[in-house]
Amino acid sequence: MSARSQIPIGSGFGPKPSAAEVMAGIDLSHKTAIVTGGYSGIGLETTRALEAAGADVVAPARRPDAAEKSLREAGLNAKVMAMDLTDLSTVRRFASEFRDNLSALHLLINNAGVMACPETRIGDEWEAQFGTNHIGHFVLTNELTPLLRTSEGARVVCLSSVGHKRSAIQFEDIHFHNRPYDKWEAYGQSKTANALFALELNRRLARDGVKAFSVHPGGIVTPLQRHLTTEEMVALGWIDETGALSEQAAAVFKSPEQGCTTSLWCATSSALNDRGGEYCEDCDIAQLATSDSPRHLHVAPWAVDDAAALRLWEETEKMLRQA
Repeated sequence: MSARSQIPIGSGFGPKPSAAEVMAGIDLSHKTAIVTGGYSGIGLETTRALEAAGADVVAPARRPDAAEKSLREAGLNAKVMAMDLTDLSTVRRFASEFRDNLSALHLLINNAGVMACPETRIGDEWEAQFGTNHIGHFVLTNELTPLLRTSEGARVVCLSSVGHKRSAIQFEDIHFHNRPYDKWEAYGQSKTANALFALELNRRLARDGVKAFSVHPGGIVTPLQRHLTTEEMVALGWIDETGALSEQAAAVFKSPEQGCTTSLWCATSSALNDRGGEYCEDCDIAQLATSDSPRHLHVAPWAVDDAAALRLWEETEKMLRQA
């Protein structure tokens, strides 16, 4: 992807619109959406907004009972189906059941993820953040691609993060087999993978009218931070010693509802009908990062690189063949 394609289009929404503002005039009646993690944090708000626009939403969940409880308490009707992104057999089973029962998939929001967790191995000795955030969604999306292809104007949104700036894909040792594990580098690499996956997916499915985008939702306090101690979040400048948001964080952090709006914009905006593959933030296409970019904004060149996107796709397929 050239730097020219990462040029904001001036959506007019700014960083903190409401979901209702972004979805104004959008009718998703008779449309089907999947939102991974669609029962918690910004995923729950994504589900809420899509349902309000008329969509039938499916929320795959590792703990279906907990997801069901969360959704019903929120007054939502999303269908819960069992799936665990760390167990690819469940991902494939979910996709098979979905294909057997539904003939179309209009929106796929790859929202679920883990952040800065202790070193853990899943699958074929894969590092857990890369395996969960990227490989699980890679398999899910590919299993559902036939339905995306046959659903006119389908879109895929992959939740990345400004955390991608912490690391490009370390192709020589993606899974930390020969280097010390660093939870933030691992997280950053997985978020770079989410952006690159959207880029290559868009290239492969563009002829079928399917578009894919990656999204930085913004700084938000959600269950994603569950692996961080209070001391770590103080050191990061997110909260103060009392547990309240720091003055610095309060200025830029978003509510969960505000945090879902870029995903909603990428999934539904007609302003993106002639675009595809871009990394987006604040309901707009993000600028390419420079040395002068704010720490919490813009996209690193390595996350929108065509060659890296193709290589990641091929390396991921190789990992899956060897598993």
